[in-house]
Amino acid sequence: MATPLCQYFNKCGGCTLQHIDYALQLEQKRKKLAQFVGVDSEKVLVFSDREYYYRSRIDFLFTRYGFGMRERGSSVKVIEVEKCVISDENINEILMELRLFFTNNDCFHLDTQKGTLKSAIVRSSKLGERAICFVLHEESSKLAEAMQKIREFAKKSSADHIVVMTREIENDHFEKYEEDDEEDSSIIKGAALMRERLCDKVFLYPVGGFFQNNSTVAEKMQQYVREMLERYDTKQKMLLDLYGGVGTFGIINADLFQTVAVEESFPAGIDAAKQNIIENKVPNVLAYGLDAKQLRKVKISGKLFVITDPPRSGMDVKVISQLNELKPEVIVYVSCNPEQLGKDLIKFKEYTLKSVALFDMFPQTLHGEAVAELVRKK
Repeated sequence: MATPLCQYFNKCGGCTLQHIDYALQLEQKRKKLAQFVGVDSEKVLVFSDREYYYRSRIDFLFTRYGFGMRERGSSVKVIEVEKCVISDENINEILMELRLFFTNNDCFHLDTQKGTLKSAIVRSSKLGERAICFVLHEESSKLAEAMQKIREFAKKSSADHIVVMTREIENDHFEKYEEDDEEDSSIIKGAALMRERLCDKVFLYPVGGFFQNNSTVAEKMQQYVREMLERYDTKQKMLLDLYGGVGTFGIINADLFQTVAVEESFPAGIDAAKQNIIENKVPNVLAYGLDAKQLRKVKISGKLFVITDPPRSGMDVKVISQLNELKPEVIVYVSCNPEQLGKDLIKFKEYTLKSVALFDMFPQTLHGEAVAELVRKK
């Protein structure tokens, strides 16, 4: 057993494993992943880092009950928190600014049943950047007043970037975000993109969009995948970075392949990927703004390797079918939902599961990230 570090433990809806020793948390996650993918737990490699103060993104909620984190067992009530012990210190400093400025502004709470402000997505990066994305209820009659208050806050805040959106991007992936939704956003301060460094590459990504929430462990995962690919003969082959986001996997591994294609459906994500290709000087990478089900529109040449990083719902059956037709030599499946990973792996009947690894992106919670290496049977 362990002593929870958070004073809101069992009140806040997050971090439900703080009472369990961290080594035991990792072992439980490893066994569960092994069960889902059908291997002995001893064969699952485990990568982790800090137990606390690791998150580079936290979503704080505005409701008529207050501002803070969702209350455990409730879909509407929140716990007002002074500090979040899984967030890094930059995020906690922004949290204090938000609490001091917004807690007593009644115009944000009682305009409609839902209020005007929905949430504040707070982010930080290893490069020292801080950002906030305010998400507003688009049906509120006080949007103009809310925007004015946010502008006043921006003048006082230490955040480098502040943007406002009236529609929220899905937290686990871009796929459910409509193409015209980026028109429903406004830049109040700084820019719509912030920067992070992974494996000596710098990546731009949307403040309100998807990006890994634990940069330290995310970098370990990138290094692991690269070392895996280095064991193969890839120089004259093609890499497909499927559900590619802002192009991290494709760009980091571009020098190992003849050509690389990054495929992503979210417009702001693929725009950032194109900028990242230029900024990181990888001319053999092309970015395609396509849904994964439109895989046939990507020009595939020669023997193929695939990295796929789908949302929690997993890969669409049509995408799996197309990959089985293309017969890539190796498929690296990155999953934030180990249970769904196990369901998808059995659909690749011509492939052998060569290795599997757990990356603990979310200590003190039930969640984890998995990487599975599939090799085509000879």
